[in-house]
Amino acid sequence: MSESITRRVARLVSGSVNALVDAVESSAPEAVMEQAIRELDAAIADTRAELGQQVAQKHLASKKLMEENSRYELLAGQLDVAVANGRDDLAEAGIAQQMDIEARIPVLEASISDCANREKELEGFIQALQAKKREMKAELTAFVQSQTAKNSATAVGSKNADNATDKAERASDAFGRVLEKASGVAGRDTALGNAGKLAELEELARKNRVAERLAALKAGKS
Repeated sequence: MSESITRRVARLVSGSVNALVDAVESSAPEAVMEQAIRELDAAIADTRAELGQQVAQKHLASKKLMEENSRYELLAGQLDVAVANGRDDLAEAGIAQQMDIEARIPVLEASISDCANREKELEGFIQALQAKKREMKAELTAFVQSQTAKNSATAVGSKNADNATDKAERASDAFGRVLEKASGVAGRDTALGNAGKLAELEELARKNRVAERLAALKAGKS
């Protein structure tokens, strides 16, 4: 069974935009929101179609009611003529027809009233759907802008960080070169390059000291 216009409108209008985005945060919120807007457009179109049907039905019922009232009045004049001419048979037929019209008129009036009420309700649905659509589009625009700003901030931050690192490295290299030229002390890169050799030199000197102490111990015992 297809969803009624009333239930459909209630579902769409009462839906939470934030909940919609949160529910698909790991997927594609923008695409889902765009789909939701398209669903609102479809609901608006369907509501307009039903509104058109109600307007047409009210028009037909109103037209039929006018015809019935006109026929009733015409019969009233004809009944006077029939009675005046002693034609009770014709008068009875006219009265029977009037009674049928009297039975149909309340139905037509109720149909017109129902159509008018439904027409008003549908117009309210359309206004509510359009308001929801404006809200959804505003949320979508805000979401896209926030994502764009976030991506831009990330890119700028990354670029600034890279620039800061490059600047620090260039400053350190320049300082090392100046220090090495002015004092003969190796800069950072040179010092790092010689670190392995200095460690090897220290290990060699330690081994020599160990060897010297071993030789002294042997000499003492001898």
